[in-house]
Amino acid sequence: MKSNRIFIAWLRWPLYVRIAIIICFLLLFFGQLIVILEPKQYHTIFDGIWWALITVATVGYGDFVPQTMPGQIAGMALILIGASFVTAYFATLAAAVFSKQHHYVEGKVAFKGKGHLIIVGWNEKTNKLLQSFQTIDPAMPIVLIDDSLKEGPLLENVHFIKGHGTEDATLRRANIMSADTLMITADQHENEVTADMQSVLTLLAAKGLNPSLYCLIEILTDRYVKNAERAGANQVIHTSDAVNHLMVEHFLLKEQLLALKIKRNMTLHKQITIIPVPASLVGETFLTALHHFLEHHVIIVGVQKKEGPMMNPPFGYELHPEDELISF
Repeated sequence: MKSNRIFIAWLRWPLYVRIAIIICFLLLFFGQLIVILEPKQYHTIFDGIWWALITVATVGYGDFVPQTMPGQIAGMALILIGASFVTAYFATLAAAVFSKQHHYVEGKVAFKGKGHLIIVGWNEKTNKLLQSFQTIDPAMPIVLIDDSLKEGPLLENVHFIKGHGTEDATLRRANIMSADTLMITADQHENEVTADMQSVLTLLAAKGLNPSLYCLIEILTDRYVKNAERAGANQVIHTSDAVNHLMVEHFLLKEQLLALKIKRNMTLHKQITIIPVPASLVGETFLTALHHFLEHHVIIVGVQKKEGPMMNPPFGYELHPEDELISF
């Protein structure tokens, strides 16, 4: 029974460790054996181990060569046995490294860092979030949790964990106990009610493991806003309200800007004014216009083009003579 336990314990060791132990034993055994067989050629045990190592590695410097038949037979046995184990060792080591890398890409490797941001769910919003965070702080450690991806996105400082955000095991692999912030996005593969249910369950699981965690959650329906707040969300992003507000405001802005062609001013929660582009700014960038008008305490929020208003244009947008500036 005792020998059986020892054998089972031996089998539990990693394969490359077991092979390395066998190689060390072979080096010591044949190193001592060659000293016994040819004491005139090999003066110390270190000489024997050196010869054994060079032989199994198939390097063959030739500084120590067996001169007798017993020594040569020992060398042949060492080559046949030892070289096989050395080859197997490096093959096993390479396979272990490849397997580790493959598991990392597949999201099976736990995250060990601290003070990181966890994002639950993969969708286009998450993709944009990751790009934005890498622009803001490229060194920020981010953990992405998702169950639909087969492989994680190959982005710098983004660690992928495959699994469902409602499961404690998945959250523990993301090291949620040491995380700084959690962002939960709605599951795009489910209907709105089911997606909100899963988001709230994820929030409850996260708060159960780390009550002090700062949590932001995306909610699609009205009925789950209060549930998310009761579950401990620090900030609830009501997507339908946000989209509705933006679409209505842009529609009203478009209608009022058309009227401004006649009135030249109209109110949309704030005073909106259309300003012709000064001749000195024609051909300049929108960023230059921003700086110019800020010096006069005027805030520019967009450009009125022939095709319609363009809110928050790129800083590098070049102003044309027919353009007009929108200010609050």
